[in-house]
Amino acid sequence: MTPPATCADAPASAVPTADVTPGPAPQALPARRVPPVTGGALVLVGMLLVALNLRAAVTSLGALLDEVRTGLGLSGAMAGLVTTLPTIAFAGLGALTPWLVRRFAPARLLVAAMLALAVGQVLRVLTDSAPIFVLTSALALAGIAVANILLPMLVKQHFPHRTGLVTGAYTMALTTGTTIAAASAVPIAHAFGSWRAGLGVWAGLAAVAVLPWVPLALRARAARRAAPTTAAPAPCPRIRPARTGLGWAMAVYFGAQSLSGYAIMGWLAQLFRDAGYRPESAGLLLAGVTALGVPVALVMPTLAGRLPTLRPLVLSLTAFSAVAYLGLALAPQGPALLWVALLAVGQGAFPLILTTIGLRARTAEGTVALSAFAQSTGYVIAALGPLLVGVLYEATGGWVAPIGFLLGALAVQTAAGMVIARPRFIEDGR
Repeated sequence: MTPPATCADAPASAVPTADVTPGPAPQALPARRVPPVTGGALVLVGMLLVALNLRAAVTSLGALLDEVRTGLGLSGAMAGLVTTLPTIAFAGLGALTPWLVRRFAPARLLVAAMLALAVGQVLRVLTDSAPIFVLTSALALAGIAVANILLPMLVKQHFPHRTGLVTGAYTMALTTGTTIAAASAVPIAHAFGSWRAGLGVWAGLAAVAVLPWVPLALRARAARRAAPTTAAPAPCPRIRPARTGLGWAMAVYFGAQSLSGYAIMGWLAQLFRDAGYRPESAGLLLAGVTALGVPVALVMPTLAGRLPTLRPLVLSLTAFSAVAYLGLALAPQGPALLWVALLAVGQGAFPLILTTIGLRARTAEGTVALSAFAQSTGYVIAALGPLLVGVLYEATGGWVAPIGFLLGALAVQTAAGMVIARPRFIEDGR
């Protein structure tokens, strides 16, 4: 059943984006005008700045992990915890975001999230204690976890007729931030003579991302105070994606594609090094996957928003990834650039699933519920990727078994993709 009109506009904590109070009747006292909460351009700028931050804290640490281990004396177990911490944080804290959205305006949440990200990144480079480094990293990742869930909801709330275009724009910003952080963390550290500079510089980017959301949060608060007191609307029925087949299919697709993505980020460079490439060349090939993914991230959501069914995209992405995996298994020393390009296109499953979150919900409340469930559950699945690839690599001494595992994950991803390809909505509860 379609939710009532009071539920279709926004979650309980959200504030209308514009004054839609009808004009007063003749000879009536003029209604008190509620100031608009947001401007579309400012919201879009704020979203793009947030997206630039969503992976920089993770990939910069990955690039400098050896230096951090040496500098802090991290044990192997502690280093393993640090590399697994992003998926743990994204899964656990992402699941709490719908609860937060019901109590606070999204703009206020994003101010808090970006502040947590900035403060966490500063504090972790000021400590010489490994446990404190882990705790402050968790603080930074908490901000990313909340922002991960909020962005699809904001697209639905502020740009309902441009879902594909806006999702593509912020996904491209996310991919760009990922690439820049991974490529420049080491040079920045070398330039300043310390790994702390290579990690800490990204706190400045998070601080900049706070700026657009401060006036938006203030406007939301002012609009809520100015709004006339009215009878409370009927309560919205709670949307529970975990009780629907669509919700689980979205979670499995998100998890399977993230599993492959994190496995590629963690192990592709090692695969190329084992194939005889120099470490520098192997690193550049890995960076190529992310860099080539930038235009894919922009185009994929637009295609998804225009097609009547997502099946052609789901199957095409599967084909690109499958050919890339087979090429890496059978001829890694061959046309490496071809395998990298095919992998980059195949990783278009990430912007596709982000777009689909908005396409499979009618309301902002449905979008945030589906986003939280798909991402939090999906990141639990994703955490297994680098771990199992590493176990299989150590056990077999080669890449056939790990790539076989990734092909199996791709098959699961494709099956879930066929379920979510058909247009329907999470509010329908199926």
